[in-house]
This record gives sequence, structure tokens and C-alpha cells, in this order.
Amino acid sequence: MILRSLIFNILFFGQAALTLLFGWAFLWMSMANYRRYIALWAHFANFLVRYLLGVRVEFRGTENVPDEAVIYACKHQSAWDTTLFLWLDANNAYVMKASLGRIPFWRWYVQHCGHILIDRSGGAGAMRDMIRKANAILADNRSIAIFPEGTRTAPGAPGTYHPGIAALYSQSTAKVVPIALNSGLFWPRQSFRKYHGRLIVEFLPAMPDGLKNREFMTQLQDRIETATRALESEFDNPCRG
Repeated sequence: MILRSLIFNILFFGQAALTLLFGWAFLWMSMANYRRYIALWAHFANFLVRYLLGVRVEFRGTENVPDEAVIYACKHQSAWDTTLFLWLDANNAYVMKASLGRIPFWRWYVQHCGHILIDRSGGAGAMRDMIRKANAILADNRSIAIFPEGTRTAPGAPGTYHPGIAALYSQSTAKVVPIALNSGLFWPRQSFRKYHGRLIVEFLPAMPDGLKNREFMTQLQDRIETATRALESEFDNPCRG
């Protein structure tokens, strides 16, 4: 897998660099078409994951996703997670940390795609701006993906869940769908090497309405972490070699 990992990294990061480099030339496109252009990066990444690394992606619990715009609250173990929602639907929006806007050209692209950059140190003003933008996206029948931990955590690590997801839950009418996954077993954070096997994404039942923020956060974290540990336990020794 070392040679495959090397080829994968060259192709994945090379294609990402080309997407960034030439993306400015397509800013004339409509927002919907520009989102499709950026989503090519995610589709290419998952082509490599499947056919070069030999990772099979299995989806569970898809019946738990309502046929309407929702807020996905996703466990974050791997860079692969950032490709997931563009791979599923180019119109999905992401909530991203504002520091990503320092990547050359990236802020332009994020804005033209209709994603959300949030400054976590910006206090109540940044939170209100996030909620305003999120509600406009949901009203446009686009779903939103947010990683409540804000950064990748290794398999087995619970991470720290930030209150932005609770603000979205309490200030919108959209359902919050928790997602557990085991992507960190196959594409570890800060690791050159990748592994093959079965990557599972599990959509859990939507969070109930009417919870207080603290109760919501407790239940959300418990649901995601419990389901994530269960997925990890299915693969105590993933196919690595």
C-alpha cells in the first residue's frame, strides 16, 4: 500500500492544486454550475479511493435522511470527510472555519459556491452571521454539512463538540441528522499512508425537536460517539498491507 499511497497523494493533491489554480477562470459560471465544477474534485478523490486504494464505501441508515434540506452533523476523522458531501450532492453547503479562507483563491470559491466561513473567535456576531447564511441556504433547499468537532480526531478519540451546531439547531427549522463513520481507519489524519478496507458512513435518526441546547449537545455527542465506536469495533484490525 505504500506505493499506492504515494500515487494517491500525488494525484489527489495535484488535482486539488489544479482545481484551485484554474478555478478563478470559471468564476463567471452560475453558482450552481460552479458548485458542480468544484465537486469534480470530490468525485475524482472518491474514484481514487475506490479504484486505487481499494476502499469500499458503505452507506447505512439512509432511510433516516428526510426528503428535504437538512443539517448534517458529521464525525470528523479524516480529510476524506470533506469530500463526502460534495460527492453526494454538489449543492450541499459546508460550514468551514475562517482560517481556510487564507488558502489562495479559496475564499473566492467558497463565496461563489455559497458555503459558510465562520470565525470561531468572532463571538456572537460571527454566530449570528452563520445562522443568517445557513437559513438562507436551507430556504434554497440546500442541505448543510457541519463538523461539530471543528477538526479531525483520531479513531477512538471523542473530540470536543463546539456550540455552533446547537445554534443552527435552535435557530432553524431543519432537521439535524447525526453521522458516524470510520474513515480515520483508512485515511488517517496527518498520515502519508492510506489503507484499504470497508469505510462505513452511518446516518443516524434525526435529533428530536425542542431540546434545550445543553441537552441537544449531550445527546448529539453521545449518539455520534457511540455509533462511531461501534463502527470502529467492527474493524479492530482493518486490512492493512
